[in-house]
Amino acid sequence: MKQLNFKLSKRLIDVANFLPTGATFADIGSDHAYLPCYVCSHDPTATAIAGEVNQGPFDSAQANVRLHGLAGRITVRLGDGLDVVREADDIQQVVIAGMGGGLIKQILSDGKDKLDTVNRMILQPNVDARKVRIWLHQEGFLLTEERIMEENGHIYEILVADREGSDPYKDEIMDKQFLLGPYLLKDKSPVFYKKWRKEADKLSLIITQMEQANNPDLKRINQFKRELIWMEEELVHEQKNHSKNNF
Repeated sequence: MKQLNFKLSKRLIDVANFLPTGATFADIGSDHAYLPCYVCSHDPTATAIAGEVNQGPFDSAQANVRLHGLAGRITVRLGDGLDVVREADDIQQVVIAGMGGGLIKQILSDGKDKLDTVNRMILQPNVDARKVRIWLHQEGFLLTEERIMEENGHIYEILVADREGSDPYKDEIMDKQFLLGPYLLKDKSPVFYKKWRKEADKLSLIITQMEQANNPDLKRINQFKRELIWMEEELVHEQKNHSKNNF
C-alpha cells in the first residue's frame, strides 16, 4: 500500500467504513479525491469515480490520484452531481459527504436515473439530515444504519441506505424519527444528547422571537413547538440516565 500524503478526517474514515470490500463507488463532491484515495489504497479490489464540480478541486483530485499511483482505479470527472456517472461504470455505491441535506436531496433527485445499479448510499449531511431521510423513504431506499459523531467541535450524522433491509419507521412517530433519526433515537449517545440540547435551546429562542412578531406565523410556530416537544422528550431521558449514573 502506497503511503498517503494526507490524513483523512475521522468523519470520512467513518464514512469509508460503510463501504464494502471491493466497492465500485462514486464519491460526489469528492474534495480532492481524498476519500477514494484512502479507500482504494486500503482495498486493492475497490474502484471509484471522483466527481468534482469546480476546476480547482478537479485538478487537485487528479494530481492526488496520480501521486498515489491510483489512476488505474480512480477516475476523476468534472461535472455537476451525478452527471459524472455513466451507465458503463456500473456503480454499486454512492457517497455524498460534507454538504447540506437540501443539496444532497437535490443531487439525488436530479440524478435519480443514475441510481439504477446502486445498492447502497452513504450520505453525510452537515445540516438538515431530515430532508435526506424523507427523500430516501419516499424513493424506496431503506435506512439501515446511522451514526452520529463529533470532530473539531462539529457534530455530524452519517446515514446509510440500502435497496434491501427492514423499514425502521413507525407510522405513529415517523415525523419525529425523520427529525431525530430512527436508529439514533434507539442508541442515544452523549453526542446525540449534546446536539439536541443545543438545537432545543436554539428552537426555543426562535419560537419566542416568532411569537413576538407583528403577524406571527401560527402554523409554523405550532410545528416548531411540536418539534421542541420531541427534543425535550429525549432530553428528559438524558437527565434520568445522568441521575441513575450518579446514584
